[in-house]
Amino acid sequence: MSAVKILIADDDPQILRALKVTLGARGYDVVTAADGREALDLAASRHPDLVMLDLGMPHLDGVEVIQGLRGWSTVPILVVSGRTDAADKVEALDAGADDYVTKPFSMDELLARIRAQTRRLPSGADDEQPVVSFGDVQVDLSAKTVLRRPRGDAGAGAGAGGGGESVRLTPTEWKILELLLHSPDKLITREAILTEVWGPFHAKDTGYLRLYFAQLRKKLEPVPAAPRHLVTVLGMGYRFVPDGGPASGSGLESPA
Repeated sequence: MSAVKILIADDDPQILRALKVTLGARGYDVVTAADGREALDLAASRHPDLVMLDLGMPHLDGVEVIQGLRGWSTVPILVVSGRTDAADKVEALDAGADDYVTKPFSMDELLARIRAQTRRLPSGADDEQPVVSFGDVQVDLSAKTVLRRPRGDAGAGAGAGGGGESVRLTPTEWKILELLLHSPDKLITREAILTEVWGPFHAKDTGYLRLYFAQLRKKLEPVPAAPRHLVTVLGMGYRFVPDGGPASGSGLESPA
């Protein structure tokens, strides 16, 4: 298996040098950029598996780089910045970043965040069933697209005709949905989802999941208040129920 390729963008040459040496010693293939424009150019030409970037960079700042990447890529983005203000974190995450680490950081924490973001990189083999249909929704796991038959359309489901309107999911919503769709009918615990999506340091932040599942249900469930496919298992976690599976009921809590 080839080494995980990490693009690091920071205008501090000492940080670039230290991270290149440290991560390289742990088997990562590291590419560095000294400003935002170079970061976007290298992302397009080198196709990294993870992008780590600072927010305060010349030419294009970190948020502009995130927005540029999200225009065409779903590569995991880890912000490593000295900015500790909550507004800066929210702006970066809303722009499409997947995680945020403040400087100074411990190397053990940074490595754990990197592992969390690269744990589920594609193995090279296509999914046996890249398109998953449920209700009036069709999800293409390969193309990372979601189509939904407009409500009120009495025709066939979304999977039957191939038509429908595109549903936009945030990078975090997509990660949660993808995790569930890969394990139909199986319980995924809250801790497992939090660790997989946000990293091991967020395993207890269950409030995140209530918010994101509420948004996913609004976008994908026929009746968001009575979910049939993205269901909550009381006190334990969540489950994706395909068409023909049991509807929400015994052992399931009402969505919050």
